Amino acid sequence: SDAPQGKPRLLRGVDPGKDQSYFLYEVPAAALDRALFPVGGMTKAQVRALAAQEGLVTAGKRDSTGICFIGERNFRQFLSQYLPAQPGQMLDFHTGRVVGQHMGLMYYTLGQRRGLGIGGDAQGDGRRWFVIRKDLERNILYVAQGEDAPELYSGGLIAHGLHFFDPDEARKSFACTAKFRYRQGDQGVRVTRTGPDEIRVEFETRQRAVTPGQSVVLYDGEVCLGGGVIDQVLD
Repeated sequence: SDAPQGKPRLLRGVDPGKDQSYFLYEVPAAALDRALFPVGGMTKAQVRALAAQEGLVTAGKRDSTGICFIGERNFRQFLSQYLPAQPGQMLDFHTGRVVGQHMGLMYYTLGQRRGLGIGGDAQGDGRRWFVIRKDLERNILYVAQGEDAPELYSGGLIAHGLHFFDPDEARKSFACTAKFRYRQGDQGVRVTRTGPDEIRVEFETRQRAVTPGQSVVLYDGEVCLGGGVIDQVLD
């Protein structure tokens, strides 16, 4: 963090492949002001080299993937231990035709194509099927064919649960960049405050598989401004 004029800031890590600012945007400013990021100015390769130099056994340990704190798991099996699965119908978004059965909506993400169990040639035009939408009330999973299905793309979003490191920034309408998931590159957006705890984010370029419940995190260059939880996607 950096604190010009007494205001703490959250900056990206030097290593773009390991930057954690997307997950840290909700850290309270008072806590950020006291936080230390001792390897934030180093790449993962440099950290490994230093660890090897000091003889640490973790120097060559494989990178963590998935949910780091629980290790490698079958996530469908893991979730089933805590959440009751409710199987239901999988419908073609365009025709309403039943094309399969889902194992429980919690197991699927927008844009997903693996693990659907739908044969492309048998059920449609031969292209892969992708998850398009979830109907939680009716327990229906909607799918469509083609990675470029227009239903997967949106032009904006509404977010709540806002947190900005500089409260003055949250009162403005401004242009910046945003990430809608961790591994995504920066996307140009315009942000407008539309309520006490609501912003509207309009995309310069239509975005694929923006998902309610995930976070939209905003940046001005290397500075993380803050963000919020995606509540609704806009056409």
